[in-house]
Amino acid sequence: MKLQNKAFPALIASVFMLSCLSSVIQARIYNKCALARRLYRMGLPFHELDDWMCLIEGESSFNTKAINPSNVDGSVDWGLFQINDRYWCKPADGRPSTDSCRMPCRLLLSDDIRFSVACAKYIRRIQGFSAWVAWNNRCQGYKPSVKHCFVHSGPYLK
Repeated sequence: MKLQNKAFPALIASVFMLSCLSSVIQARIYNKCALARRLYRMGLPFHELDDWMCLIEGESSFNTKAINPSNVDGSVDWGLFQINDRYWCKPADGRPSTDSCRMPCRLLLSDDIRFSVACAKYIRRIQGFSAWVAWNNRCQGYKPSVKHCFVHSGPYLK
């Protein structure tokens, strides 16, 4: 019986640690319209929202915690926009990076998407949408519209 009493605190600690870990690794997967409205409020131009949403769907499926570690050059893509750590953010493991967005890559996995949006807008300004593989493969020409996401409040939300 004493052995069980000693094991009980360890069991409780293990359960607590697992619940903390699961809350850390849970991703926020956005609803398409909610994300379109949020991006618009964050300053992305209304006429570009179809491109942005197509790009995000193709890159991360609207998942803030998406990570792609399988690039041939050993680099990793991070977050909603799958921003590459060889050029745009600083990886924690010390791999070389240009770090043009001047931020740690882990910020690109945050549910607070201000960091991801700021870096993505910078990339768009420097290289255009063609900087993203998913945009090149899926979003040139016809892409699904997000205008229906703004019907109740008009195209320009307050």
